[in-house]
Amino acid sequence: MLEQSKFREIVKNAPLVSMDLIVRNQSNKVLLGLRKHSPAKSTWFVPGGRIWKDEKIDAAFRRITEGEVGIALDLKNARFLGVFEHLYKENFADEPDFGTHYIVIAYEIKLLAEHPALPLIQHSDYQWMSEKHLLQDTAVHPYTKDYFLQGKMADQHLRNLSDTDE
Repeated sequence: MLEQSKFREIVKNAPLVSMDLIVRNQSNKVLLGLRKHSPAKSTWFVPGGRIWKDEKIDAAFRRITEGEVGIALDLKNARFLGVFEHLYKENFADEPDFGTHYIVIAYEIKLLAEHPALPLIQHSDYQWMSEKHLLQDTAVHPYTKDYFLQGKMADQHLRNLSDTDE
């Protein structure tokens, strides 16, 4: 792990690479955690974490799922959703004058069973939400909503294109 002063300089001067997890249960609800820390503090957000230097993506996936969901999961069981960009005005240290820039690799995975012991390191609470609920809930961070709007907007765009072709 980096010393806080080094990490501060990285956040101030470079983007971070992270992984977000769209975790679904057997009812197709999505796991959201209430974030304890900045950025996105006090909002509902999908689980995720930074990818470390020299860490392979599959190893990061196992580590992040274990740390955020309480069970190490295998990347081969996940579906790649794409690469996203998150820009925040705030940073982990709540210092003025610089924000946080994330390049996010997003994956979706379905849990085969409920895991009641969710870690409370990064989140103070968890909820399973339907897509409809999370899209309407103002406490859910817009970047979380983007994961669910992206496909819907693309589908709508394709429908609009096919309507103009007739």
